[in-house]
Amino acid sequence: MEKPAIREPRAAPLPRILVLSPAHSGVRLDRFLADGLVLSRAQVNRLLERGAVSLDGRRLALRDKGLPLPAAGEVSVESFHPPADQRAVAETAVEPGSSPTIVAHGAGWLAVDKPPGMPVHPLREEERGTLLGQLIGRYPEIHGVGEGGLRSGVVHRLDIETSGVVLFASEHSVWQRLRAAFSQHRVDKLYRALVLGVFEPPGGELELELPLIVARHKPARVRVAAVGELAGGRARLVSQLVRPIECFGPASLVEVRPRTGFLHQIRVTLAHLGHPVLGDRHYGAGGIELSRSCSAERHQLHAARVGFEDIVAEAPDAEDFAACIRHLRDA
Repeated sequence: MEKPAIREPRAAPLPRILVLSPAHSGVRLDRFLADGLVLSRAQVNRLLERGAVSLDGRRLALRDKGLPLPAAGEVSVESFHPPADQRAVAETAVEPGSSPTIVAHGAGWLAVDKPPGMPVHPLREEERGTLLGQLIGRYPEIHGVGEGGLRSGVVHRLDIETSGVVLFASEHSVWQRLRAAFSQHRVDKLYRALVLGVFEPPGGELELELPLIVARHKPARVRVAAVGELAGGRARLVSQLVRPIECFGPASLVEVRPRTGFLHQIRVTLAHLGHPVLGDRHYGAGGIELSRSCSAERHQLHAARVGFEDIVAEAPDAEDFAACIRHLRDA
């Protein structure tokens, strides 16, 4: 698609006015903005959500993201910080000692024990209560590393409700090394999960391989794909090793070593086996009542260990996870 002509206001490069031409006729608004402003679709959506985009003076909203553009006119975008210039707000712990724990660190990296319910990084500059926000005040050198902006230093992510080890980099070369290791599946990852039912695979462990596909993006939902979807390149083949650790009758404690990394991979595959993670309202309705009996307010999945060459970090079971295990043993 032809890049739109941009007329910059004199005072600053932002806000921007993007001039339409016949080459843009019929192009979706979100695609036009993503290409013209060098933003992701999610970032474009956030601009639309806050009413920062206008077409010939008419303010647009998120519902207009698929609007086909005319062959002439101007798209105005209010002042915003480009993603690379955005900065997470440095936060201080509400109570002394309540900051996320640094479980390991080395030259150019650190590992943090993420509490359940805390996002790894913010989606908006004004967002509070994130792991990066908690770290950036103590380690300002993280800012600008890796993808920069609101993902500064982030090597990998966990779901909001998942607890455990998250790696951050404070040097770009270390970030590149770790990102390459994750993308090449060379990182040893160990998760602990409480699942519904008696998990007793033949031979004592299960090597699982399944094709997964993102069925919905917002809110995200993943499902097991059909053969044709995998052959057509729409799905990805994932694999992991699952080993039972302890059986409590109605539930089991298992260890999962994912060989690959895919959105919701562990939760989807365990639910597909008939052993959903306790407390998983998205994929495991069968385990909700049992999770309530041990006061589990979130899915019981914990990233216990991450290791790659000289970088190794472990996090003990989160408090609610350990409490659920104690309750199941007593019951």
